[in-house]
Amino acid sequence: MTDQPIPVIMDCDTGIDDALALLFAVRHPGLDLRAVTCVAGNTDVDGVVRNTLTVLEHAGAGDVPVARGAERPLIEPVRVARHVHGEDGMGDLGLPAPARRAVDVDAVTLLRREILASPRPVTLIPTAPLTNIALLLRTHPEVTRNLERIVFMGGAVTTGNATPVAEFNVWHDPEAAAVLLTAGVPITMYGLDVFKRVLVPAADVQRLRAGAEPRLRLAGELLAHRDPATSGDPTPTGGLGDAGAVCAVADPDGLTTELLPVEVSLAPGPTRGQTVVDRRPHPGEAEIHHGTREQPLVDVALDVDVERYVKLWLETVEGI
Repeated sequence: MTDQPIPVIMDCDTGIDDALALLFAVRHPGLDLRAVTCVAGNTDVDGVVRNTLTVLEHAGAGDVPVARGAERPLIEPVRVARHVHGEDGMGDLGLPAPARRAVDVDAVTLLRREILASPRPVTLIPTAPLTNIALLLRTHPEVTRNLERIVFMGGAVTTGNATPVAEFNVWHDPEAAAVLLTAGVPITMYGLDVFKRVLVPAADVQRLRAGAEPRLRLAGELLAHRDPATSGDPTPTGGLGDAGAVCAVADPDGLTTELLPVEVSLAPGPTRGQTVVDRRPHPGEAEIHHGTREQPLVDVALDVDVERYVKLWLETVEGI
């Protein structure tokens, strides 16, 4: 065991909950945020770059490099989620433009450089459509030798949000998600089943909104943002969303996972983008008649200690 921080790289489509994840990653002493790469998703990729730089400035992140990545999925058109995250992807809070700029290399180049340069194997945390990660794995497969694991926010065991069965990040670029599953390194899937459960109580949200520091006020405003479906709640709880995946890297004991076969449905139609998680205890008729197909095994998150992760996130961001 070592007390050294875990080197991490985040790949984001920085909207509201990616911002909450970044605030946590910068402030947690057990994490060493080496770089952030940006991809289209919650908003267009240029908006993602702007939002990422803005959040890092609020978090006091110093010179963490940020790179612009893919502006659309591998095959599909870009389909942003401004209806959830606002026109600017950050709840339309009117935040000032960042003073910093992105580095002058693309996301895949930065990912390769930072992964291979790390003295310890890197944990990669994608909280966005997986286009950048698929391009990296196909262009520079040598990076896997210095990856400890990939913890991605995406997929669902039960119910989707983009469709009845597909979660947004995987649905946005199903082919890229399928590539990720072939990475050949340990993978944890932090899906909607746990994502939706980690809620910050309303009193804590209000305390952050009244905070003395811009970082805390930003965190509170982001947590308080409501999409149109819940805009009537005057004292809302705040979902940590993507930030829970980063909490799971800092404190994996708060997450219950099971190693299960997972594949992504790539067929056109109502199941496209579904993460098909096989929880059967025994093979079924399909395998009996046609033989067992090899499928990647993924640590699938099935349960989460909500209070533990809320406490961890609050204490880290507030500096308690």
